[in-house]
Amino acid sequence: MLSKFEKRAEEILSKMSLKEKIGQLNQLETPVAQNLEQVKEKVRQGLVGSILMCVGATAGNDEQGAIDVNFYNELQRIAVEESPSGIPMIFGRDVIHGHRTVFPIPLAMTASFNTDLIEKSYECIAREAANESVHWTFTPMLDMCRDPRWGRIIEGTGEDPFVGAKVAEAIVKGLQGDDVSKSDRMLSCAKHYIGYGASEGGRDYHRAEISDYSLHNNYLPAFRSAIKAGAKTVMSSFNDINGQPVTSSKYYLTDILRGQLGFDGFVVSDFNAVIQLMRQGVAKTVADCCLLALNAGLDMDMQDNCYIDNLEELVKNGSIDIKVVDEAVKRILKVKLYKGLFENPYCNHIEMDRTKHLEAAYEMASESMVLLKNDNGVLPLKKDAKIALAGPFTYEQRSLLGSWTIDGKAEETEHFYSALKNASKGEIWATSFGGLNWDSTGKAMDWADVIVLALGESWSATGESRAVSDISISENQKDLIRKAKATGKKVVGVFFCGRPIAMQGIAENLDAVIYAWHSGSMTAKAACDILYGDVVPSGKMPVTVPRLATHIPLYYNVTSSGRPVNCYYGENPGACYVDSIPTPYYPFGYGLSYTEFEYENPKAIKEELSLNDLKAGESFKISVCVKNTGNYDGKETVQLYIHDPVASMMRPLRELKAFEKTEILKGEAKNIEFSLGFDDLGYYLSNGEYVVEKGEIEVYIGSNCLAEKMIVLKIS
Repeated sequence: MLSKFEKRAEEILSKMSLKEKIGQLNQLETPVAQNLEQVKEKVRQGLVGSILMCVGATAGNDEQGAIDVNFYNELQRIAVEESPSGIPMIFGRDVIHGHRTVFPIPLAMTASFNTDLIEKSYECIAREAANESVHWTFTPMLDMCRDPRWGRIIEGTGEDPFVGAKVAEAIVKGLQGDDVSKSDRMLSCAKHYIGYGASEGGRDYHRAEISDYSLHNNYLPAFRSAIKAGAKTVMSSFNDINGQPVTSSKYYLTDILRGQLGFDGFVVSDFNAVIQLMRQGVAKTVADCCLLALNAGLDMDMQDNCYIDNLEELVKNGSIDIKVVDEAVKRILKVKLYKGLFENPYCNHIEMDRTKHLEAAYEMASESMVLLKNDNGVLPLKKDAKIALAGPFTYEQRSLLGSWTIDGKAEETEHFYSALKNASKGEIWATSFGGLNWDSTGKAMDWADVIVLALGESWSATGESRAVSDISISENQKDLIRKAKATGKKVVGVFFCGRPIAMQGIAENLDAVIYAWHSGSMTAKAACDILYGDVVPSGKMPVTVPRLATHIPLYYNVTSSGRPVNCYYGENPGACYVDSIPTPYYPFGYGLSYTEFEYENPKAIKEELSLNDLKAGESFKISVCVKNTGNYDGKETVQLYIHDPVASMMRPLRELKAFEKTEILKGEAKNIEFSLGFDDLGYYLSNGEYVVEKGEIEVYIGSNCLAEKMIVLKIS
């Protein structure tokens, strides 16, 4: 894709001084008043290749100023008109799950299992951000995570590599479209490459232990998918893997990323990551940091000035070959050409009607929310029901937007009580927290037909550098649940969270549970419309919901133990822990509807194909009949899992290999068809070689990872 820009990039490169070349590798954060003139002078000299449109390392948690388009156009004018080679800068900002219009956090979007809708959402996001000078956004975050204590689990796609790959493709296509040079498109950046989500104990920035076998089968698929979809930038991760910092690893950044995955764009470091090589103990001086990182294949240095301050001397004294610098610069130039910055360096800001964007955010939020429990059909509520509403999220606005929301406005975000009041035809009594005034709260609960509790976790407990040691909700919220349960009334819990929480002792005391997430600008309306049945819930959990925080890590695609203790799947659970039930409270892929779906007659047209047939492009055609037997039209995510029971390497007990979300009208039956070919039936060896082996493959089809409908295929 970038080859057509090769000649032009080489022409530009041939006329650049060494200082200018190094400048292209230098990214600075947005200047403030104190250093504005200094930064302008650096731009004028050609010493800045990119501007990071934020201030500080944790922009997702720290308040940032609004974008001034004129300010960035002026910086760009200096680069284009006053610098020696007139090379435009590329402006990057953390537009993770929305701009002014905020969509659900990425983990919640993943719960929709609707990649078309995710792609549509990111089209809207790109349109808004690009209209305010943003060329480049640092998303999708593709860190597979099996430890919800990690605060940044909210930015990713959960525990499954297949889902991660599908969402990666959707986000890249949504942001970049068919032509990323268009004014309403942005460059994507696949991050954090690689293994950041495996930080020990969920502690941010810490080390990871990942075997090459697990790397290729679990952590690389989403990046492979993003690159195939057209991602031309990748951000390296802070962490080390097996004692090797990724920032300085030629094995990860060049051999695997460029060699095996075929990446042809440029790699940017994370914030100050290059200089951190000294703290990680592999570099003695800042110059050593530069030497290691650039030779490893890290092209752009984010913010810490390592390259700009040291590379010139390293080239002059022969420590770094000028060819290495030239290759890094050329990669950056090609991406700038790909984005069309040389032809259109400035932002032509227009007034934008966000109505359609808000409608898209509402649709995304509605499909992301998950109904986890609904005993005796408590939900949907009647519009004229008398409701006692209590809990810390009754009037909350900011947390509904979630972390990594730089440009969304809390004051524009409707709170839950307001949305409930607008949707209801009955009386509502509300308080932000029942425990503060229990006498009045208790009376209201006795008066009400149903109690609705608005529960959850603060946005500030999620995101970067926001790991928690306990994924339970607060004790006062648990106490509120117990008190509500003691009234004998029906109790509905609506959870506004960024991560899965430990549900033991919570869900048992609730008659219905809606997992509403931090779902952005339209969170409150979407949650209320689900409560009243104006929207039939269709989300599925992209992560396992544990009973207790002490069961972490708990994930579905685990390999079999040699002993009969596969407790996730209910096999001898007492053998895992003698003091608690180790099965998931809600398994991966789980989610209810207001209607019922029955799965019937799973079958394969051919149950046996030869390995040669598969290599030649043939595939197993599998179908299942799904019937809506309930009283509502609804959407169901039909999920197909496989298990390779005998292989050269241990394979997971279940692997998701296909899913389809489809609307099925009440009384209707649909035949859902899947295809399993060569690319779906194998796995990667530790050296990165992909293999498909002869033997049997078990196929499970159903509504979550515990699906029991099975057929057996044979590869001969």
